[in-house]
Amino acid sequence: MIRGLHHNAYRCRDSEETRKFYEDFLGLPLAESFEIHSTKTGRATDVLHTFYRLDDGSFLAFFEAPDHPFEFKPQHDFDLHIALEVSEEDLQSMFAKGKAMGVETRGIADHEFVHSIYFRDPNGYVIELTAKRPGHDAAMNPDANGARAKLDRWQAQKRAS
Repeated sequence: MIRGLHHNAYRCRDSEETRKFYEDFLGLPLAESFEIHSTKTGRATDVLHTFYRLDDGSFLAFFEAPDHPFEFKPQHDFDLHIALEVSEEDLQSMFAKGKAMGVETRGIADHEFVHSIYFRDPNGYVIELTAKRPGHDAAMNPDANGARAKLDRWQAQKRAS
């Protein structure tokens, strides 16, 4: 049985530039860094793998892999974003911090069940900080919100188009 998220891993352009954003700006401590010089199949490589710890014990991880081409581009929110939970107070303070530091900062968006702000990290990824609103748990309860019926309706509409 799945117990929780250990880490999500992404590519990065530069490990130090990434560290400055995730550790210095967001406040996620660098938990581990290790070099990979060969793959498990014995292929030579030159990769740095870094891990940033979240308060729940999970991690965001990054691979800097200069010898493996990767297209870094500003991601659209719908294509890829990383959402991290914070308190409403921290959301407000990070919004002000982002603006003051000149980090691309958007929001505050009221999605009814959460408030969200958005930053862009040095790799082009959208980072969402989100604070739960009253009623969040009820809004995310599939027994009450009809999640499956909404998905089924969406699928039926696609087939009919």
